[in-house]
Amino acid sequence: MYEIFRQYLDTKIKLTADESLKIQECAIIKKVRKHQYLLQEGDVWKYDAFISKGCLRTYAIDERGDEHVIGLGIENWWIGDRESLLSGNPSKFNIDAVEDSELVLFAHQNFEKLCMDIPAFGNMVNQILQRSFIASQNRIQAALSYSAEEKYRSFLEKYSVFATRIPQNMIASYLGISPETLSRVRKSVSKKH
Repeated sequence: MYEIFRQYLDTKIKLTADESLKIQECAIIKKVRKHQYLLQEGDVWKYDAFISKGCLRTYAIDERGDEHVIGLGIENWWIGDRESLLSGNPSKFNIDAVEDSELVLFAHQNFEKLCMDIPAFGNMVNQILQRSFIASQNRIQAALSYSAEEKYRSFLEKYSVFATRIPQNMIASYLGISPETLSRVRKSVSKKH
């Protein structure tokens, strides 16, 4: 599992053997079975987490018991609850495995030290956070201004890999539309192709 993360790092940055070893020594390997929680609402999130295998989702449950998928993650993506991590407050979210998954976790204090001690690693993390922020802005803009069909088309353009890996009800929740609306939109989109 760690080997996948090391290969990921090799595609992003140049590390000395000593730097690579420092990172590996801080890594915690975690396996999560399908439907198993990585984080439950009310717990404090304490890690920076890289997905080396599998698919996970971040979601909230409203007062009616409806799930709202906030985020999705697959191989070579990072996942977690940034607000809980930085504030120390209990999380409002759940993170669970959509598929059997394997992760490389870093206790946040160790992760921050790695970012300080290894400038290339810190720069890589900063770039990831910037891209994540931009993706969040784009998602908010789409949620506020796109039609259901535009949301689905945009989802397929950006995240087509999820269309075959997660159930349709989770896609609908991620898009902020009902499963029935998603079914209608999918039929309409397939007719146009």
